[in-house]
Amino acid sequence: MSTTVPTSVHLAADGLLLEVLTSGAAVRRLVVTDEDGDTDIVLGHADPMTYAVKGGYLGATIGRFGNRLSRARFTLDGAEHAVTANEGGNALHGGIDGFDRRDWTIEEQGGSYVRLALHSPDGDQGFPGALDVTVTYRVEPGLVRLDYTAATDADTVVNLTNHTYFNLDGEDSGPIDGHELRLSADAFTPTDSELLPTGEVRDVSGTAFDLRRPTLLGRALARDDEQLAFGKGLDHNFVVDGTGLRHVATLRGTSGRTLEIESDQPGVQVYTGAHFDGTVVGKSGTAYRSRAGIALETQGFPDAPNHPHFPSALLRVGEVYASTTTWRLARD
Repeated sequence: MSTTVPTSVHLAADGLLLEVLTSGAAVRRLVVTDEDGDTDIVLGHADPMTYAVKGGYLGATIGRFGNRLSRARFTLDGAEHAVTANEGGNALHGGIDGFDRRDWTIEEQGGSYVRLALHSPDGDQGFPGALDVTVTYRVEPGLVRLDYTAATDADTVVNLTNHTYFNLDGEDSGPIDGHELRLSADAFTPTDSELLPTGEVRDVSGTAFDLRRPTLLGRALARDDEQLAFGKGLDHNFVVDGTGLRHVATLRGTSGRTLEIESDQPGVQVYTGAHFDGTVVGKSGTAYRSRAGIALETQGFPDAPNHPHFPSALLRVGEVYASTTTWRLARD
């Protein structure tokens, strides 16, 4: 955990303003300017110092390993590694002191981009190898681009993502039940009651998880489904169709604003923010409550090191982890 006052970086392009903090390399603000004026469409803490103390993942860069690791351990080349457990006996988003709780260094910046860097030493949270990570945020008219890199001096596992919560009607506008979501995903990975993948890859056909056509979130979340009960809504990894940089999701608010996400990652964790209970106060002074925003976390599969048939999260010495995600914003 960092106690350093975070530095705020503002990136601007025509119609967009993105605020990034050095604490957690986090997105705090994304303001869209259109016929309704300026609308901030991401959830964020009222006090920037909260990101350094107890950020709750809002907008943060997640690592070393995004999502969950069963029993807070994994085996790599025959050797078992125990990492810090922070969700019962399991590890979530890198453990007790994940990348979201670190003070990142600004390596380079301009008016429309910033590159932040972090060094994670060998054994950090139990993960092998010293890891050097960068995340670059870049804005263009109607577009935000996120580029990640990582390199290690010993074989390890890596799964980086961003944990921004979106509400396209405005961060102070209440539940996202009126948003429509479409995913390019024919399958998802079901979980047990601890939200750990069972290892199954299940066809979405005929389930509450068939979001291949625009679907009203409130309607989808109201369905009677054991998986929805486990997550108190959506908190599941979807298997993104295809490979390379391709369509992942389209989100549409009641305002007519749309967010189209592309990524080269194999999965996307869709989380509808069931945990918000009014204790987190947003930038406008609004207390965030259940479903105040939706996270669309482009990523490798959760618990991948413990499921050999999942896409590999292994990073070998001499390799470079590189990943790209884009957020394209428009208005109907």
